[in-house]
Amino acid sequence: MQQSTHYPESVQQWLTTRLGAALVQAESRVVEEAFDGIFGEQCLQLGMWGEANTFLRHARTQRKLLIEEAACDGGPSAVGKLHRLPVASDSVDCVLLPHVLDYSDRPHAILREVDRVLTSHGHLAILGFKTGGLWGIRRMIPGAGLPPDADNLLPERRLRDWLELLDLRIHGVTRFFFRWPLPGTRGASSSKWELRGQRWWPEFAACYMLTAQKRVSTLTPVRPQWRSKPKVVAGLAESSNRVARIHIDQKS
Repeated sequence: MQQSTHYPESVQQWLTTRLGAALVQAESRVVEEAFDGIFGEQCLQLGMWGEANTFLRHARTQRKLLIEEAACDGGPSAVGKLHRLPVASDSVDCVLLPHVLDYSDRPHAILREVDRVLTSHGHLAILGFKTGGLWGIRRMIPGAGLPPDADNLLPERRLRDWLELLDLRIHGVTRFFFRWPLPGTRGASSSKWELRGQRWWPEFAACYMLTAQKRVSTLTPVRPQWRSKPKVVAGLAESSNRVARIHIDQKS
């Protein structure tokens, strides 16, 4: 029997439905694009959304780590609280949060931990459900095939503000998955339909991926004033030098 994780137990069941599987497939594609060009020692994923290797197989780092809050089928790499990560500071080159903030009552604490473990110039990718768009009317549709218990959705603007306060530079936002939230909807959206949605009506997307990078301030050393050469007041030294030269000339 699968034990409780960061997500409600019903979520993993929903991800095996036709709509849920199509969502995971679309998210795998956008994460692959986000990981392209990101190298380093360690990639860290918080929370097992779908299979354990759904996203980490795209990472180009030397090592990959998945942390869950409890042991579960499929096996995370490590078990620990997501707001108190068992990870050393400044040790991770890339962090992925797949809907972790949508299911957390401590999203800000999780982001602070992410900032702590990221190396200088480390990367962050966040997958989340949009508060508006086609899926924004989820509570008005009886029987809508939406992820259960996603009650802590963060407005994108608030998330941006939090990241900026942590001195994380926003790289961009990708809005994707233009599907009606109905369980009877047929297979995955075509790539043409996704491209049209991203171009013409991005606000109607079901999900977004926000990418950011840690900023490290470059400190320019300032020379202490006490080490500077003392300045002569009112040019007295220059005057005495001129007098000395006059005496020498007269003697010569």
